[in-house]
Amino acid sequence: MSTEAAMSRRQLLAAAAGAPLASVAGTAVPGSRAGQTTFVLVHGAWHGGWCWRKLVPLLRANGHEVLAPTLTGLGERSHLLAADIDLDTHIDDVAATLECEDLESVTLVGHSYGGMVITGVAGRVASRVSHMIYLDAFFPDEGKALSDYAPVPPTRADGWRVPPPGTPSSWGVTNAQDIAWMERRVGDQPVRTFTQPVRQSAAAIPVSRQAFIQCTRAPFFAEAAERARRRGLRSHELFSGGHDSMITEPARLAEILVSLV
Repeated sequence: MSTEAAMSRRQLLAAAAGAPLASVAGTAVPGSRAGQTTFVLVHGAWHGGWCWRKLVPLLRANGHEVLAPTLTGLGERSHLLAADIDLDTHIDDVAATLECEDLESVTLVGHSYGGMVITGVAGRVASRVSHMIYLDAFFPDEGKALSDYAPVPPTRADGWRVPPPGTPSSWGVTNAQDIAWMERRVGDQPVRTFTQPVRQSAAAIPVSRQAFIQCTRAPFFAEAAERARRRGLRSHELFSGGHDSMITEPARLAEILVSLV
């Protein structure tokens, strides 16, 4: 048997996690269960559905359905960027995806700002949601906005477009190819998405079916992680990947997600 043939599945996954985007393939995740789920991946601020590109094939290789919608005004939908886009707009985006695709028993994964979105989605269409996973995300109480938990970065001169507050490296991305790929895709975020409160809570989803994955020690995510633990959510840590672990540690993140559902 050749050396390559003798490599364990875990070694292959480790290699995939450290590789740039161009070399990622749909490798199966160890420990997947017989029962499959539909993952709906909701990206964070300034990102788009593109940020899940490494993770999606890993989940699909295990037989899971995966959707990664892009929120209005971001990513490939940046041509729709407008001052009146708010948190409700983005909640509508995801809720409509669940309804139009006739999705049931979905696992919502919200990254960063996406935690605000999935909380509102669970409040609006709880009957379609089975599990909720907050990925280094805001974990809002009903009636709270993101601006209640963290300072909103300055807007541009127009008063409503918020540019990315840092470079991909500030989100924990170190691979030069990944950084260049991200820099071409990140874009401005409408300020009202940060200042509008979430109108619904995720209370209809049992705590036993909610989890928090902490990837950084940023004060607002550390506070969210601690509050989630106090409320009984399952807790995992993935500090090796930084904030954008779906790009830097897709294989390990896929393992954790599969284990949670």
